[in-house]
Amino acid sequence: MSALEWYAHKSLGDGIFWIQERFYESGNRANIWLVRGSEQDVVIDTGLGLRSLPEYLYSSGLLQDGGAKEDAGCRPLMAVATHVHFDHSGGLYQFDRVAVHHAEAEALARGDNFETVTWLSDSEVVRAPSPGWRARQFRVQAVQPTLILQDGDVINLGDRQLTVMHMPGHSRGSICLHDKDRKILFSGDVVYDGSLIDWLPYSRINDYVGTCERLIELVDRGLVEKVLPGHFNTFGAERLFRLASNYIAKAGICHKVSTFAMRSLASIALRVTNSRTSP
Repeated sequence: MSALEWYAHKSLGDGIFWIQERFYESGNRANIWLVRGSEQDVVIDTGLGLRSLPEYLYSSGLLQDGGAKEDAGCRPLMAVATHVHFDHSGGLYQFDRVAVHHAEAEALARGDNFETVTWLSDSEVVRAPSPGWRARQFRVQAVQPTLILQDGDVINLGDRQLTVMHMPGHSRGSICLHDKDRKILFSGDVVYDGSLIDWLPYSRINDYVGTCERLIELVDRGLVEKVLPGHFNTFGAERLFRLASNYIAKAGICHKVSTFAMRSLASIALRVTNSRTSP
């Protein structure tokens, strides 16, 4: 299957494009965002990487033709991971320039498929990307980041700037990217319009509460009008406020106890799954 078949996109205007993997039918299917700038282009998250995302960007006309690698005649292209979970980081190996928060940089560099919570089934991939492909063969490949991000860093695209916000809770290195001028928040899995996951191996409820407090502050200060999340549909400031507030309200002792049990089970399952060797 070609990259043009595997991916699809739509324009949100103002140089932002929403890309998805058509044949990965799962609640884990991540949104991929292309943000074009006057001096640099950025891909925010990369999906599973079962077909070449750079090839799609160029062959679909989203970026000027330069092949799958960077070309002197093209704007620089960088892939930014909001976190290293498999559904967001699987395609990072396809890019020459890769940015990730420092808390997860080592996990990405060693291809740690426990921390990437790699969990993929054949039933979720409704058309095989290549003959004989099986989900058990899938692993997040080790990638050496070329840029290590910290809270407050600014990614300069020329005519727009994306400010890095370290927002742990879902994972220890989760980030949001905030376009302050346009009041847009690329939120990854920090927040999306669904049940927030805080029971994975490196999830921390107390961190998540602090992150949700920061999200509420963004809304209260009028700094966010649109959220472009890691999953599902986009939403506005009012919904962001409600999602963050609801999480804080439920994060009591009972929730912490039940989450501890779920995290323990998830950790065991991930250890078993990622200790298997592919044929």
